[in-house]
Amino acid sequence: MKQCEPRVAILIPCYNEEVAIPKVIADFRLAVPDAMIYVFDNNSTDQTAKVAIEAGAKVILAPYQGKGNVVRRMFADVEADVYVMVDGDATYDAGAVKKLIQELIQQDLDMVVGCRVDHGEAANYRRGHRWGNRMLTSAVSHIFGGKFTDMLSGYRAFSRRFVKSFPALTRGFEIETELTIHALELRMPYGEILTQYGSRPEGSESKLSTFKDGFRILKTIIRFYMTERPIGFFGILAFLLMLTGCVLFFPVLEQYLMTGLVPRLPTAILSLGLILTAFLSMTCGLILDTVTRGRHEVKRLAYLSIPRYQSEKNK
Repeated sequence: MKQCEPRVAILIPCYNEEVAIPKVIADFRLAVPDAMIYVFDNNSTDQTAKVAIEAGAKVILAPYQGKGNVVRRMFADVEADVYVMVDGDATYDAGAVKKLIQELIQQDLDMVVGCRVDHGEAANYRRGHRWGNRMLTSAVSHIFGGKFTDMLSGYRAFSRRFVKSFPALTRGFEIETELTIHALELRMPYGEILTQYGSRPEGSESKLSTFKDGFRILKTIIRFYMTERPIGFFGILAFLLMLTGCVLFFPVLEQYLMTGLVPRLPTAILSLGLILTAFLSMTCGLILDTVTRGRHEVKRLAYLSIPRYQSEKNK
C-alpha cells in the first residue's frame, strides 16, 4: 500500500519584504513543489502582499504587529501535517528544507531547527548577533536543559502536534525563545540540521535591533524562568533576601548581646523585614510550582489529543 505523503505548509512571516519575498517563494516552490506556501503579511507598507500573490503564494493578513503575533495567527489558521517556518528575507537556504522535513518525519520529532552556518559571509549576521545568540542560547540550555546551538534561528520544521499545542504568548522576535522553551518544557523530541545562512538581497533591510530585541529576549527568558521554574526563581530571590537580612542583623545582635541595647532599631526592623520577605518568597515559589505543574499537565493533554502523522516507519 502506497504511503500517503504528508501535507506540507511553508509559513513565511513578512513585514516589508517586497525585494526578498519573490525569491523565497520561488526557491521553496522549487524545493517542495507540492507544499502550500503561505505569506502572512504583518501590515507591510510596501508591495509585499502584491508581489507575494504574483509569485503564487497565498497571502493572509496578520493585523497585530510583531512576529510573535504573526506566528500565533499562522499556527491557528493553517492545517497541515508538517509545518516549515522561515523568514521572508531570503537569508535561509531553501535547499535544506527537505532535510528538515525528512529529519522530522523519519526520526519522529516534533521540532527541527535549521542552525545557521555562514562562515562569516553574511553581513546581516553581525558579531553582536552571534555573541548575543550564544549567550541567550546558553542561558536557556542552563535553565531549561536541552542542547540547542542556535535557539534564535527562524528556520524550523514542526509537527502538527507541536503547532496545535503551542500557546504563542509572546509578541515579537522573542517568539523563537518561546518555541524552544515549549519543546523543552513538554520534553518533546527535537533535532537540529546545519543550514547555510546568507546575506539579505540588496535593497532589503533587517528589522532586528541588536540591543532592543536582545533585551526583550532576555526579559522573556527571565519571565519564563519565573513562571516555568518558580521554585528556582523564588528560591534564589529568597536566598538573596535572607543573606542580606542576616548580614544586617548580625552586628545588631552582637551589640545587643554585649550591651543589652538595640541602638540601631531601624536596621533591626529592616533585617527582620528582609528575612520575613525571604520566607514569603519561598512560599510563593512552592505555591506557583503547584500551579505550573497543573499548567504542564493541561498542555501535555492538549499535545496528546492531537494525532501524530503516521509515517511508514511508525505504521
